[in-house]
Amino acid sequence: MYPRLSDVFQDLFGIHLPIPIYSFGAMVALAILAAAWLAGKEMDRLYAEGRLPGVRVPAPADKKGGKRSRTSLTSPSALIWPMATLAAVMGIVGAKLFHILENLDAFLMDPAGMLFSSGGLTFYGGLIAAGLSIAYYLRKKGQPVAPHADSIAPGLMLAYGIGRIGCYLAGDGDWGVCSDLADKPGWIPAWLWSERFPNSIFDRNPADAIPFDAAAYMNCPPGADGVFPTMLYEFAMAAALFGVLWALRKHPFRAGWLFSLYLVFNGIERFLIEQIRVNNTFDLLGLTVTQAEVIAVLSLLLGLVGLALTSKKRPAPDPEATNPVAPDPEAAATSTPTAGHP
Repeated sequence: MYPRLSDVFQDLFGIHLPIPIYSFGAMVALAILAAAWLAGKEMDRLYAEGRLPGVRVPAPADKKGGKRSRTSLTSPSALIWPMATLAAVMGIVGAKLFHILENLDAFLMDPAGMLFSSGGLTFYGGLIAAGLSIAYYLRKKGQPVAPHADSIAPGLMLAYGIGRIGCYLAGDGDWGVCSDLADKPGWIPAWLWSERFPNSIFDRNPADAIPFDAAAYMNCPPGADGVFPTMLYEFAMAAALFGVLWALRKHPFRAGWLFSLYLVFNGIERFLIEQIRVNNTFDLLGLTVTQAEVIAVLSLLLGLVGLALTSKKRPAPDPEATNPVAPDPEAAATSTPTAGHP
Protein backbone atom coordinates (compact mmCIF):
# COMPACT_ATOMS: atom_id res chain seq x y z
CA MET A 1 0.00 0.00 0.00
CA TYR A 2 0.99 3.60 -0.48
CA PRO A 3 -0.58 5.77 2.24
CA ARG A 4 1.73 8.56 1.07
CA LEU A 5 2.17 9.29 -2.61
CA SER A 6 5.75 10.24 -1.80
CA ASP A 7 6.33 6.52 -1.12
CA VAL A 8 5.64 5.85 -4.81
CA PHE A 9 8.49 8.17 -5.81
CA GLN A 10 10.70 6.48 -3.25
CA ASP A 11 9.99 3.00 -4.62
CA LEU A 12 9.99 3.83 -8.34
CA PHE A 13 12.65 6.52 -8.60
CA GLY A 14 14.56 6.40 -5.33
CA ILE A 15 13.58 10.00 -4.69
CA HIS A 16 12.71 10.92 -1.12
CA LEU A 17 10.27 13.82 -0.88
CA PRO A 18 10.76 15.70 2.40
CA ILE A 19 7.05 16.57 2.65
CA PRO A 20 4.81 13.49 2.52
CA ILE A 21 1.74 13.75 0.30
CA TYR A 22 -1.01 11.56 1.69
CA SER A 23 -2.74 9.49 -0.95
CA PHE A 24 -6.19 9.73 0.64
CA GLY A 25 -6.03 13.53 0.75
CA ALA A 26 -4.77 13.65 -2.83
CA MET A 27 -7.62 11.45 -4.04
CA VAL A 28 -10.19 13.53 -2.14
CA ALA A 29 -8.81 16.67 -3.77
CA LEU A 30 -8.97 14.98 -7.18
CA ALA A 31 -12.54 13.86 -6.45
CA ILE A 32 -13.63 17.41 -5.59
CA LEU A 33 -11.98 18.82 -8.71
CA ALA A 34 -13.60 16.18 -10.95
CA ALA A 35 -17.05 16.67 -9.40
CA ALA A 36 -16.78 20.46 -9.63
CA TRP A 37 -15.68 20.36 -13.29
CA LEU A 38 -18.52 18.03 -14.29
CA ALA A 39 -21.09 20.04 -12.31
CA GLY A 40 -19.88 23.26 -13.94
CA LYS A 41 -20.35 21.73 -17.40
CA GLU A 42 -23.90 20.72 -16.50
CA MET A 43 -24.71 24.15 -15.07
CA ASP A 44 -23.58 25.74 -18.32
CA ARG A 45 -25.84 23.39 -20.30
CA LEU A 46 -28.88 24.01 -18.09
CA TYR A 47 -28.25 27.76 -18.22
CA ALA A 48 -28.04 27.68 -22.01
CA GLU A 49 -31.37 25.82 -22.10
CA GLY A 50 -32.99 28.43 -19.85
CA ARG A 51 -33.46 25.97 -16.99
CA LEU A 52 -31.13 27.82 -14.62
CA PRO A 53 -31.10 31.57 -14.02
CA GLY A 54 -27.87 33.46 -14.42
CA VAL A 55 -25.88 35.12 -11.69
CA ARG A 56 -24.49 38.64 -11.60
CA VAL A 57 -20.71 38.97 -11.40
CA PRO A 58 -18.49 42.06 -11.55
CA ALA A 59 -17.76 43.07 -15.12
CA PRO A 60 -14.09 43.06 -16.19
CA ALA A 61 -12.17 46.25 -15.52
CA ASP A 62 -11.69 48.58 -18.49
CA LYS A 63 -8.41 48.65 -20.37
CA LYS A 64 -7.26 51.70 -18.41
CA GLY A 65 -7.61 49.84 -15.14
CA GLY A 66 -10.75 51.63 -14.02
CA LYS A 67 -12.94 50.33 -11.24
CA ARG A 68 -15.40 47.55 -12.04
CA SER A 69 -18.64 49.38 -11.36
CA ARG A 70 -20.95 47.34 -13.59
CA THR A 71 -22.03 43.73 -13.43
CA SER A 72 -22.68 41.17 -16.11
CA LEU A 73 -24.97 38.13 -16.22
CA THR A 74 -23.31 34.76 -16.60
CA SER A 75 -23.86 31.05 -16.06
CA PRO A 76 -24.27 29.91 -12.44
CA SER A 77 -21.17 27.79 -13.00
CA ALA A 78 -19.43 30.96 -11.77
CA LEU A 79 -20.47 29.77 -8.30
CA ILE A 80 -18.94 26.31 -8.63
CA TRP A 81 -15.62 26.96 -6.88
CA PRO A 82 -17.15 28.68 -3.85
CA MET A 83 -19.53 25.71 -3.73
CA ALA A 84 -16.64 23.25 -4.00
CA THR A 85 -14.78 25.00 -1.18
CA LEU A 86 -17.89 24.97 0.98
CA ALA A 87 -18.44 21.28 0.20
CA ALA A 88 -14.84 20.43 1.14
CA VAL A 89 -14.92 22.27 4.47
CA MET A 90 -18.39 21.22 5.58
CA GLY A 91 -17.85 17.73 4.19
CA ILE A 92 -14.88 17.22 6.50
CA VAL A 93 -16.80 18.67 9.47
CA GLY A 94 -19.81 16.44 8.83
CA ALA A 95 -17.68 13.36 8.14
CA LYS A 96 -15.79 13.82 11.38
CA LEU A 97 -18.98 14.46 13.37
CA PHE A 98 -20.66 11.30 12.09
CA HIS A 99 -17.52 9.28 12.80
CA ILE A 100 -17.52 10.55 16.39
CA LEU A 101 -21.19 9.64 16.81
CA GLU A 102 -20.46 6.18 15.40
CA ASN A 103 -17.50 5.71 17.79
CA LEU A 104 -18.65 7.65 20.82
CA ASP A 105 -16.92 5.39 23.35
CA ALA A 106 -13.54 5.81 21.66
CA PHE A 107 -14.11 9.57 21.40
CA LEU A 108 -14.79 9.89 25.13
CA MET A 109 -11.55 8.03 25.86
CA ASP A 110 -9.44 10.30 23.61
CA PRO A 111 -11.39 13.35 22.35
CA ALA A 112 -8.39 15.31 21.11
CA GLY A 113 -6.88 12.31 19.37
CA MET A 114 -10.05 11.61 17.38
CA LEU A 115 -10.80 15.26 16.63
CA PHE A 116 -7.37 16.02 15.19
CA SER A 117 -6.71 12.66 13.58
CA SER A 118 -6.28 12.71 9.79
CA GLY A 119 -8.47 9.60 9.58
CA GLY A 120 -11.94 8.86 10.84
CA LEU A 121 -14.15 10.35 8.14
CA THR A 122 -17.65 9.02 7.41
CA PHE A 123 -18.90 9.58 3.86
CA TYR A 124 -22.58 10.03 4.71
CA GLY A 125 -21.77 12.62 7.36
CA GLY A 126 -19.83 14.61 4.79
CA LEU A 127 -22.56 14.22 2.17
CA ILE A 128 -25.33 15.44 4.47
CA ALA A 129 -23.39 18.39 5.90
CA ALA A 130 -22.06 19.49 2.51
CA GLY A 131 -25.45 19.04 0.84
CA LEU A 132 -27.32 21.16 3.37
CA SER A 133 -24.63 23.86 3.25
CA ILE A 134 -24.69 24.07 -0.54
CA ALA A 135 -28.50 24.17 -0.60
CA TYR A 136 -28.44 27.10 1.81
CA TYR A 137 -25.77 28.86 -0.24
CA LEU A 138 -27.77 28.45 -3.47
CA ARG A 139 -30.91 29.83 -1.83
CA LYS A 140 -28.97 32.86 -0.64
CA LYS A 141 -27.85 33.41 -4.24
CA GLY A 142 -31.43 33.15 -5.53
CA GLN A 143 -30.75 29.88 -7.34
CA PRO A 144 -33.20 26.93 -7.47
CA VAL A 145 -31.83 23.93 -5.58
CA ALA A 146 -33.41 21.05 -7.56
CA PRO A 147 -31.80 21.65 -10.98
CA HIS A 148 -28.47 22.32 -9.31
CA ALA A 149 -28.78 19.01 -7.48
CA ASP A 150 -29.29 17.33 -10.85
CA SER A 151 -26.15 18.98 -12.21
CA ILE A 152 -24.11 17.77 -9.24
CA ALA A 153 -25.41 14.16 -9.12
CA PRO A 154 -23.21 12.44 -11.76
CA GLY A 155 -19.99 14.04 -10.56
CA LEU A 156 -20.86 13.26 -6.96
CA MET A 157 -21.12 9.57 -7.77
CA LEU A 158 -17.77 9.61 -9.58
CA ALA A 159 -16.15 11.55 -6.73
CA TYR A 160 -17.24 8.86 -4.29
CA GLY A 161 -15.46 6.22 -6.35
CA ILE A 162 -12.28 8.29 -6.61
CA GLY A 163 -12.31 8.77 -2.85
CA ARG A 164 -12.48 4.99 -2.39
CA ILE A 165 -9.26 4.64 -4.40
CA GLY A 166 -7.69 6.90 -1.78
CA CYS A 167 -8.97 4.56 0.94
CA TYR A 168 -7.45 1.59 -0.90
CA LEU A 169 -4.04 3.22 -1.31
CA ALA A 170 -3.99 4.22 2.34
CA GLY A 171 -5.34 0.89 3.60
CA ASP A 172 -7.27 2.88 6.17
CA GLY A 173 -9.59 0.15 7.45
CA ASP A 174 -12.47 0.60 5.00
CA TRP A 175 -11.99 -2.96 3.86
CA GLY A 176 -14.23 -6.01 4.00
CA VAL A 177 -14.52 -9.07 6.16
CA CYS A 178 -12.06 -11.97 6.06
CA SER A 179 -11.78 -13.74 2.72
CA ASP A 180 -10.52 -17.15 1.60
CA LEU A 181 -9.00 -17.71 -1.82
CA ALA A 182 -10.47 -21.23 -1.82
CA ASP A 183 -13.91 -19.59 -2.25
CA LYS A 184 -12.76 -17.34 -5.11
CA PRO A 185 -14.44 -17.77 -8.51
CA GLY A 186 -11.89 -18.65 -11.16
CA TRP A 187 -12.43 -15.51 -13.22
CA ILE A 188 -11.60 -13.12 -10.38
CA PRO A 189 -7.90 -12.25 -9.82
CA ALA A 190 -6.53 -13.16 -6.41
CA TRP A 191 -5.66 -9.51 -5.57
CA LEU A 192 -9.29 -8.54 -6.17
CA TRP A 193 -10.56 -11.18 -3.74
CA SER A 194 -8.13 -11.06 -0.86
CA GLU A 195 -5.75 -8.35 0.34
CA ARG A 196 -3.60 -7.95 3.45
CA PHE A 197 -2.79 -4.22 3.01
CA PRO A 198 0.91 -4.33 3.96
CA ASN A 199 2.55 -0.98 4.77
CA SER A 200 -0.86 0.62 5.24
CA ILE A 201 -1.55 3.78 7.21
CA PHE A 202 -1.82 1.54 10.31
CA ASP A 203 1.80 0.48 9.92
CA ARG A 204 3.52 3.05 12.10
CA ASN A 205 6.98 1.76 11.15
CA PRO A 206 7.09 0.38 7.59
CA ALA A 207 10.72 -0.69 8.20
CA ASP A 208 9.57 -3.38 10.64
CA ALA A 209 10.53 -6.90 9.66
CA ILE A 210 6.87 -7.94 9.90
CA PRO A 211 4.67 -5.60 7.80
CA PHE A 212 1.10 -4.79 8.68
CA ASP A 213 -1.35 -7.61 7.99
CA ALA A 214 -5.07 -6.79 7.78
CA ALA A 215 -6.01 -10.45 8.34
CA ALA A 216 -4.10 -10.50 11.63
CA TYR A 217 -5.49 -7.10 12.57
CA MET A 218 -9.02 -8.46 12.03
CA ASN A 219 -8.26 -11.68 13.93
CA CYS A 220 -9.19 -13.70 10.85
CA PRO A 221 -9.21 -17.50 11.22
CA PRO A 222 -6.01 -19.33 10.22
CA GLY A 223 -7.43 -20.40 6.86
CA ALA A 224 -8.18 -16.84 5.74
CA ASP A 225 -5.93 -15.32 3.10
CA GLY A 226 -6.82 -11.69 3.81
CA VAL A 227 -9.82 -9.38 3.65
CA PHE A 228 -12.05 -8.26 0.79
CA PRO A 229 -10.72 -5.05 -0.85
CA THR A 230 -14.20 -3.53 -0.85
CA MET A 231 -12.85 -0.11 -1.82
CA LEU A 232 -12.12 -1.45 -5.31
CA TYR A 233 -15.62 -2.92 -5.56
CA GLU A 234 -17.11 0.44 -4.62
CA PHE A 235 -14.95 2.25 -7.16
CA ALA A 236 -16.16 -0.10 -9.90
CA MET A 237 -19.81 0.31 -8.90
CA ALA A 238 -19.49 4.09 -8.56
CA ALA A 239 -17.84 4.37 -11.99
CA ALA A 240 -20.61 2.29 -13.60
CA LEU A 241 -23.38 4.26 -11.88
CA PHE A 242 -21.71 7.52 -12.87
CA GLY A 243 -21.89 6.34 -16.48
CA VAL A 244 -25.62 5.67 -16.13
CA LEU A 245 -26.31 9.05 -14.51
CA TRP A 246 -24.24 10.88 -17.10
CA ALA A 247 -26.06 9.11 -19.93
CA LEU A 248 -29.44 10.08 -18.41
CA ARG A 249 -28.57 13.68 -17.58
CA LYS A 250 -30.65 14.99 -20.52
CA HIS A 251 -33.79 13.25 -19.28
CA PRO A 252 -37.18 14.83 -20.04
CA PHE A 253 -38.43 14.78 -16.45
CA ARG A 254 -38.76 17.54 -13.90
CA ALA A 255 -35.93 19.07 -11.92
CA GLY A 256 -34.75 16.80 -9.12
CA TRP A 257 -35.33 13.55 -11.01
CA LEU A 258 -31.66 12.81 -11.65
CA PHE A 259 -30.63 13.56 -8.07
CA SER A 260 -33.45 11.31 -6.84
CA LEU A 261 -32.05 8.54 -9.03
CA TYR A 262 -28.62 9.22 -7.53
CA LEU A 263 -30.08 8.74 -4.05
CA VAL A 264 -31.57 5.41 -5.14
CA PHE A 265 -28.29 4.23 -6.66
CA ASN A 266 -26.30 5.44 -3.68
CA GLY A 267 -28.57 3.65 -1.22
CA ILE A 268 -28.50 0.35 -3.12
CA GLU A 269 -24.74 0.43 -3.65
CA ARG A 270 -23.90 1.20 -0.05
CA PHE A 271 -26.39 -1.27 1.43
CA LEU A 272 -25.01 -4.08 -0.72
CA ILE A 273 -21.36 -3.38 0.09
CA GLU A 274 -22.14 -3.20 3.81
CA GLN A 275 -22.92 -6.92 3.74
CA ILE A 276 -19.20 -7.72 3.35
CA ARG A 277 -17.68 -4.53 4.77
CA VAL A 278 -16.28 -4.01 8.26
CA ASN A 279 -18.20 -1.43 10.27
CA ASN A 280 -19.51 -0.77 13.76
CA THR A 281 -22.95 -2.24 14.43
CA PHE A 282 -25.81 -1.48 16.80
CA ASP A 283 -29.26 -2.87 17.53
CA LEU A 284 -32.28 -1.27 15.87
CA LEU A 285 -35.75 -2.75 16.25
CA GLY A 286 -34.25 -6.13 17.02
CA LEU A 287 -31.88 -6.02 14.02
CA THR A 288 -28.11 -5.68 14.06
CA VAL A 289 -27.29 -2.90 11.61
CA THR A 290 -24.60 -0.38 10.77
CA GLN A 291 -25.01 3.38 10.62
CA ALA A 292 -24.31 3.25 6.88
CA GLU A 293 -27.04 0.63 6.33
CA VAL A 294 -29.64 2.81 8.04
CA ILE A 295 -28.69 5.90 6.05
CA ALA A 296 -28.51 3.85 2.84
CA VAL A 297 -32.09 2.65 3.33
CA LEU A 298 -33.22 6.22 4.06
CA SER A 299 -31.41 7.40 0.93
CA LEU A 300 -33.16 4.72 -1.13
CA LEU A 301 -36.59 5.60 0.25
CA LEU A 302 -36.06 9.33 -0.18
CA GLY A 303 -34.88 8.75 -3.72
CA LEU A 304 -37.94 6.65 -4.56
CA VAL A 305 -40.23 9.38 -3.22
CA GLY A 306 -38.31 11.95 -5.27
CA LEU A 307 -38.67 9.85 -8.42
CA ALA A 308 -42.41 9.52 -7.85
CA LEU A 309 -42.76 13.30 -7.50
CA THR A 310 -40.58 14.24 -10.47
CA SER A 311 -41.31 11.51 -13.03
CA LYS A 312 -43.49 13.82 -15.08
CA LYS A 313 -42.30 15.44 -18.25
CA ARG A 314 -41.37 19.05 -17.72
CA PRO A 315 -43.16 21.64 -19.86
CA ALA A 316 -41.68 22.23 -23.30
CA PRO A 317 -39.40 25.29 -23.27
CA ASP A 318 -40.61 28.45 -24.94
CA PRO A 319 -38.35 28.89 -28.01
CA GLU A 320 -38.48 32.67 -27.54
CA ALA A 321 -37.71 32.54 -23.84
CA THR A 322 -34.32 33.77 -22.69
CA ASN A 323 -32.52 33.71 -19.39
CA PRO A 324 -33.70 36.52 -17.12
CA VAL A 325 -31.49 39.60 -17.14
CA ALA A 326 -31.44 41.58 -13.93
CA PRO A 327 -31.52 45.36 -14.43
CA ASP A 328 -28.24 47.20 -14.23
CA PRO A 329 -28.63 49.82 -11.46
CA GLU A 330 -25.91 52.08 -12.87
CA ALA A 331 -27.39 52.03 -16.36
CA ALA A 332 -30.82 52.83 -14.98
CA ALA A 333 -29.47 55.75 -12.97
CA THR A 334 -27.62 57.34 -15.87
CA SER A 335 -30.18 56.77 -18.63
CA THR A 336 -31.99 59.81 -20.15
CA PRO A 337 -35.72 59.86 -19.27
CA THR A 338 -38.15 59.61 -22.16
CA ALA A 339 -40.41 62.60 -22.63
CA GLY A 340 -43.57 62.34 -20.57
CA HIS A 341 -42.06 59.71 -18.30
CA PRO A 342 -40.32 61.31 -15.30
